[in-house]
Amino acid sequence: MKRVMIVGQPGGGKSWLARQMGARTGLPVYHMDQIHWMSGWVERPFEDKLRMATEVENSDRWIFEGGYAVTQAHRLSRADTLVVLDIPFALRVWRVFWRTLRDYGRTRPDLPEGCPENFALEFWQYIWKTRRTVRQRNLSLLDQAGPETTCHVLRSRQDVADFLKTLDGSRKSGQ
Repeated sequence: MKRVMIVGQPGGGKSWLARQMGARTGLPVYHMDQIHWMSGWVERPFEDKLRMATEVENSDRWIFEGGYAVTQAHRLSRADTLVVLDIPFALRVWRVFWRTLRDYGRTRPDLPEGCPENFALEFWQYIWKTRRTVRQRNLSLLDQAGPETTCHVLRSRQDVADFLKTLDGSRKSGQ
């Protein structure tokens, strides 16, 4: 495992899982939100996002979490591991609500400085409008992954915990 692509929808646990995997594997972790946003919730210019994402994807070792459709095919072609977080909608909504309440006014570690957590109506609308389409797009990556790509679909907290245990076991055995 050298290049890991993690996809999922808001509240699915992508950032948390990436950090946990990074701690267990020693792989560098990259968050798409840090590439997409600049301070003050200002969207980074397209050319800069494309360059930054491609630089990560072209490197030898990474855990890259988040979506960016423009480079998704390239990222998948480079990944040796694909993790699709297919967490139920109600749980994802609860997680987004809770993290917003818990972190309100503060910047989470997976976001650039100056992007404090807030209740943005546009974000909640995005979660609702894309609940089916983005899920299907993420699951379709399983069919697009090459035969050399190890794929994992995690649908619950228990699936995530079990997956992380496999990483702990491989590290302890020296693999």
